This record gives sequence, C-alpha cells and structure tokens, in this order.
Amino acid sequence: MTIQDIINVLENYAPPALQESYDNVGLLIGNKNWNCTGIICCLDSTEDVIKEAISKKCNLIVAHHPIIFSGLKKLNGSNYVEQTIIKAIKNDIAIYAIHTNLDNLIDGVNKSIADKLNLKNTSILLPKNNMLQKLYTFVPINYAEKVKEALFAVGAGEIGNYSECSFNTKGIGTFNANQLSKPFVGNKGLRHEEVEIKVEIIYPIWLKSKIINTLKNVHPYEEPAFDIISLQNQYNKIGSGLIGELAKPISAKMFLQNLSKVFDLQIIRHSKLNKKNIKKVAICGGAGNFLTTFAMQASADIFITSDIKYHEFFDTNSSMILADIGHFESEQFTIELLQNYLHKKFPNFAVLKTKVKTNPVEYFIV
Repeated sequence: MTIQDIINVLENYAPPALQESYDNVGLLIGNKNWNCTGIICCLDSTEDVIKEAISKKCNLIVAHHPIIFSGLKKLNGSNYVEQTIIKAIKNDIAIYAIHTNLDNLIDGVNKSIADKLNLKNTSILLPKNNMLQKLYTFVPINYAEKVKEALFAVGAGEIGNYSECSFNTKGIGTFNANQLSKPFVGNKGLRHEEVEIKVEIIYPIWLKSKIINTLKNVHPYEEPAFDIISLQNQYNKIGSGLIGELAKPISAKMFLQNLSKVFDLQIIRHSKLNKKNIKKVAICGGAGNFLTTFAMQASADIFITSDIKYHEFFDTNSSMILADIGHFESEQFTIELLQNYLHKKFPNFAVLKTKVKTNPVEYFIV
C-alpha cells in the first residue's frame, strides 16, 4: 500500500476543497508513491513525533496542524519547524496535514468534541456558502433513469435529509452530426430531433470531476451536452463550529466540572456564569472567537472554544457564557478521530496515536 492510497481515503473523507483560503493541507513532505510502513496520527508535527515515527517504523505522519503554514525562505534548523522538516526529510518520513478541511465537516473535529459531551441534535453553527454546484444535462428519454442513477451513486442529488433529488423537463433536442462523428441516433449530415429529458441535479463542489467523468461514461451520446453553475446556497453539512443540546439541563457549575473532567483540564477561562443552567451548547475546536456572535444568535447557553483574548470576553454582553479551554485541549480528540477513521479503512495496518504530548502550553498551579 502506498502513501497515495492513504491520501485517497483521507481526501474522500475531508476533501482539500474544504480548507480555508489561509490554510495549507495535503502532503507537505514526502513522496506519495512510497510504500507506507505505518501511520502515526497527531495534532502537531514536532521533531519528537518524527523520532517516534522512526522508532515505530512508521513513515507517514497524519497531523491536524500543518507544519508548513506559510512560505519557507530557508531551511537551516533555526526553529522547531525547520528542525522538524529536516528530520523528516533525512529519514524519509512523509507528513500529511488535514486541518480546516477536517474542521469544516459536520462529522469532523467538532463532532468528536460533541460526542465527548454527549450532545444531541447537533448541527453546523455557521454553514458555508458556495459549496454547491448544479449540473444541467440533456439525455434521450429512455436513458434518463440510467444517467440519474449513476450520478446519484457518486454523491449527486443530496439536499439536507433527502437524497436522489433532481428536476426533469421533457423537450426536443437538435443536432447535425458531421462526417467525423459517431452519432448514437440520427444520420450524419442531417439535422436530427430527439425527445430528451433535461436533468437538473446538485452536488458539492469537490465532486465536480467525479460527476463529469461519470456523466461522460454513462451518457449514450458521443458528445453529451451539459452546463455547470455555481450556487450561493448554504450547505448545512459543511461549515464552522457545531451546536447541540444536552439530554437535560444541568447547572453551569456542574457542566464546567464535567467539562474539566472529560477534557482533563487544569484551567477553564470563562466569562461570568450568567446562566443558571446549561442546555444548549456551541463548540469550536481551536480558535473560534469569530463564531461568538453566531453562538449568541443560536441562543447557546455556553460557547466552548479557545484562544479568547481579554476584551473578547466582553463580547457576549452577558447573554451567554464564553469558555476558553485551551487550543490543544479543545482539539485533542482529533487524534483519536483520525486513528479510528483510518483503522476502519485499513483494519490490518498499523495506525497509531502519538504518545508525544505536543501541547506547547503548560500551567503552573499555585
């Protein structure tokens, strides 16, 4: 099995098209054609994780945070990034980053947090726009069902809780095939009219190549006609943060005590406990202050995230509790998420969780 085989599985789960514009996901170091000897999943690629991979004879690291985030102008080991990269290259260790594309999945990073807190009825806090496209194609009436079935099979036609969605209009198509053509119907050199079905069907943008290839493979015409347009509709399966509910309300203090226990927290920075009970919970692994307003608009009782600055604790206007549990702490279960996913896909292959604690923040308890 090659590293490319692993990448295919990861990118089927979290397509790179879902990454934010500032991000840098994908294979950052190494050769996709190498045979994979084992995988180590981690939050951060550090030199100690590289050493761990060498000792465990694993030549692929799947990390949440990209070790190369912005451009490198030199590589002389002057900081931890350069030291890690040099160590990986010297020992033929590949590093693959799966960052905001995993954050933006409804069953990604934030779902792993929600599951630990036993949240129910979860949904994306801020769904993304411009994640959908629509295909228009024209098919002979007797082949319309075959084409639609093939497109449905590769992921087209899903809207919310509904699948196999399409709109179909009957009409007359015309064409005149030249002498180099191989027309499925009609005769060369004569204009032909054919009763066709215009099929309209939506799909997420990362499936575009698969949709077009499927259409061309299954469509009976030598030159199938089709149009693609981009849609601005929100896609409720992709976006930032998550919101859900507890089975029953609990006191704010009890909720924080449980949060501390589940996430093994040494400290929780939070705004005033202006909510007596907690029922509706918003979450965002990593730095999520950009979602504070949306959490309030969703009537969350508490918003759990990290990297909150001093003045940002004022932003809730006492309408919601804002809790900062630390960046590493909020995303720690991503390691388990990646290992479990890859283990299901490759049950007889070495997929390990790092034993290196890469959290750069430590706490001095007085």
